[in-house]
Amino acid sequence: MTKADIIAEIAEKTGIEKDDVAKTIEAFFTSVKNNMAEGHNVYVRGFGSFINKRRAEKVGRNIAKNTPITIKEHYVPSFKPAKTFVDKIKGSDLVKLKNKDE
Repeated sequence: MTKADIIAEIAEKTGIEKDDVAKTIEAFFTSVKNNMAEGHNVYVRGFGSFINKRRAEKVGRNIAKNTPITIKEHYVPSFKPAKTFVDKIKGSDLVKLKNKDE
């Protein structure tokens, strides 16, 4: 499912114009990105958490030259789904749907 599909589905279910839905979704994504870039985590109750995970400094290897390189400490964005989200997926007929497609 693409962002356009999500926008169309929300517009259909709510009766809100697609342009307004698209602006709202883009504003949400921008807010999440900006807050995470400032070091804040974003918590959406019942859905999940967008969190910054710290990666410690470590020694890696440049495989082309076979030399060690230092990878500096950095942060990567991560998503942790809420328990209700996980339970909904676990309880779905996803396995049956996957087997049906094959």
